Amino acid sequence: MGAKRALIVDDSKSARLFLARILEKYELDVDSAENAESAIEYLASNRPDVIFMDHMMPGMDGFQAVQAIKNNPRTATIPIMMYTSQEGELYLGQARALGAVGVLPKTIKHADVSKVLYQLHLVADRRRSEQTTFKPVNVPAPEGLLQDQVVRGDSGAPMALTATALREQFAELRRALVAGIDTQTDRITAEVRALLLEALPPPSPEAAPAAPPPVPWGWVVASVALAIALVSTLLWWRDVNQLKTVTVELAELRSAMAGRPTAAGPAVAPALSEPEGEAAAARIASTQARPESAEAQALPVVGALGARKSAPTEVKPAVVPVPYGADALGGTRLEAVRQLVYRLAKENVAGVVEIKTFAGRFCLIGNTADGFSLAPEETLFAKCDVVANPSDDALSPAQRTPLALANLAGDVRHSTRGSLQVQSSLGDPAITAVPYPQLSNDLTAGEWNRAGSANNRIEIRVR
Repeated sequence: MGAKRALIVDDSKSARLFLARILEKYELDVDSAENAESAIEYLASNRPDVIFMDHMMPGMDGFQAVQAIKNNPRTATIPIMMYTSQEGELYLGQARALGAVGVLPKTIKHADVSKVLYQLHLVADRRRSEQTTFKPVNVPAPEGLLQDQVVRGDSGAPMALTATALREQFAELRRALVAGIDTQTDRITAEVRALLLEALPPPSPEAAPAAPPPVPWGWVVASVALAIALVSTLLWWRDVNQLKTVTVELAELRSAMAGRPTAAGPAVAPALSEPEGEAAAARIASTQARPESAEAQALPVVGALGARKSAPTEVKPAVVPVPYGADALGGTRLEAVRQLVYRLAKENVAGVVEIKTFAGRFCLIGNTADGFSLAPEETLFAKCDVVANPSDDALSPAQRTPLALANLAGDVRHSTRGSLQVQSSLGDPAITAVPYPQLSNDLTAGEWNRAGSANNRIEIRVR
């Protein structure tokens, strides 16, 4: 069987090249058309396996092109994926009504393309086929876990993650990681190659023509691989330290919660006294290395509420930093919230666990087609291409609360019959943990991004 073929229809050359580069990594032959009319002319003599269609184009737009292709019996069965900056449930419904199979954003990720190609059976699925869905099994609840906290399916039967399902998830994560490393390796190799070519001296006109010396590509590749390994090690070490910090904060927060009265009566022994509980909660706030602004310090955090509430005590919230580009409510941060709310539910604490996300603004270089990255520290702030947070700005209101957190909130609300709830919201960007530096001619990207990293955070309050 020959290679699969894709057709990209987009009036933007950079967007066509960006998507074509991704599709070629999956061994697809790629053809391009700069407008809908050229695409229809192409389809008169060619039949691709999938079409990626832009929406806004001169002349015939994407929806008109989809309608024309689907009205032609010869091309009606070709799957069409809208590739556009348009978004929203209304737009998705209109695209599917005309015959498109879905919508991909212009800020596309390798994992999104991989998922679409697997669904369209254009690339082989390397995952195991023994079990492709979760199956409910009857297993006893782990000791110490509330019965209502067992994950349940639609039929109400308990479900447990199987080893096969975990392997599938790890395989998907591994594919996404390899694709990301390949992209970064290609970009770094191209940049190093360009720098080496610029550094070579121009040939002398008087000298006899001679064969150019071979470029030591082996050393170049080895250097790039070493740089990638060092960056990966540093990221891993930072995540380990962050997990340790969150674990210590969680332990102290549990100690603070143990000294509060609950709906069942006095605190469970052995419990902290009221002054000790307040001191523990204050220590959690003091462990944060970043000072808060006046507005952030004025936000109260009240201890766990029970049926018999004590006088509210103002305590700073627990602040957890979020690395640039990371999911604010994912990874170690989601696990810290999970452990906290389950502990409160087990101790019959009533109240609200309030989670606010604050997005820092960073000095970035790059473009929309190839993506943005943090500017080098010595770069002048005036040289920044954009001051923003693309990973946060690209999220819709529905995407700011991940599915895992929504499921956790629903499970806790059900198990406690509504007495304990989890709420997440977007924090006021005017409330900063660290003030951004004043703009000046000698301000560097490093100074600005250190403040952006301090302000890229989540705050957890229990009231």
